[in-house]
Amino acid sequence: MRSLLALLLASSLGCGDDATADTDPGEDLGAPDADAPDADADADADAGAPVNPLLGIGEVEAVQGDFLFIEGPLWRPDDGVLLFSDLNGDTIYALTPPSTIAPFRNPSAFANGLASLPDGRLLAAEHGARRVSVTDAEGTVTDFAATDAMGRTFNSPNDIAVRSDGTVYFTDPPYGLAGRTREIPFNGVYRVAPDGTVSEVWQSTELVQRPNGVALSPDESVLYVADTEDALIRRFDVAADGSTSGEATFVTGTRGADGLAVDRVGNVYVAISAGVQVIAPDGTRWGMIDVPERPANCAFGGDDLRTLYITAQTTLYRVSVTIPGDGG
Repeated sequence: MRSLLALLLASSLGCGDDATADTDPGEDLGAPDADAPDADADADADAGAPVNPLLGIGEVEAVQGDFLFIEGPLWRPDDGVLLFSDLNGDTIYALTPPSTIAPFRNPSAFANGLASLPDGRLLAAEHGARRVSVTDAEGTVTDFAATDAMGRTFNSPNDIAVRSDGTVYFTDPPYGLAGRTREIPFNGVYRVAPDGTVSEVWQSTELVQRPNGVALSPDESVLYVADTEDALIRRFDVAADGSTSGEATFVTGTRGADGLAVDRVGNVYVAISAGVQVIAPDGTRWGMIDVPERPANCAFGGDDLRTLYITAQTTLYRVSVTIPGDGG
């Protein structure tokens, strides 16, 4: 399949000035120990001993600022680039490490979350078009299988997770409605099976509940969904056919919970008001990665998946980590 990057990437932009904004201090749940472990962290984790993923991480550094509001980081290993959305700027950008950034798609229909299908096609959760779109190898953007629920237009699809068999999960809060008429009387989470069948994973019982970030565990047996207004992360059991059951609360107290990422051993990284909080698979909090601006999302990238990229308001940040991400 031809590279999407080769077809769509425009001329590169120069690096802008770093930009910062006031950050909600939120909860201070502890900083990592400054001393790095002697042994390789993920090797220890593979051996069965829980390892604090914050031990030995690098300094958070700005890659580029001067965006409007960035979201949806996604590592594309075949192209060696990080895609991310400037939601308010109506543009998807591509970062070629370490610091070359160029437009990838403009306009983007105010895309937010991004994800890759197993065949390399790009999915985008579009606030403007109120849909999940798919970009093929030729750069053509069309509706994905999911365009509505029972004939009613989605609110504003927000974030996406894809299973290795092509099952797609996405959240549908109202953040991008922008005064347009709501057709679905709840905020939801949906599953799209490989055959295109759309089914409901979860629906809000109160409109204040706002499903946002979504991610799968490394073995794809658990689906995590962050709820921004409820300040918690829900978890669901995922069956072999991709169906979900067993809704439960994974953690609470995650004020402003937004985008999620998962590392190779199952630690969950969630962008919250105070920074990027890191949580073990059993719900134990490891601590916080402090970020100069309030983060919206995060994703692992780089050839070894040991760089955590963080989209935070106007600036893209990165930090080196010891435990690699789960597939980017």
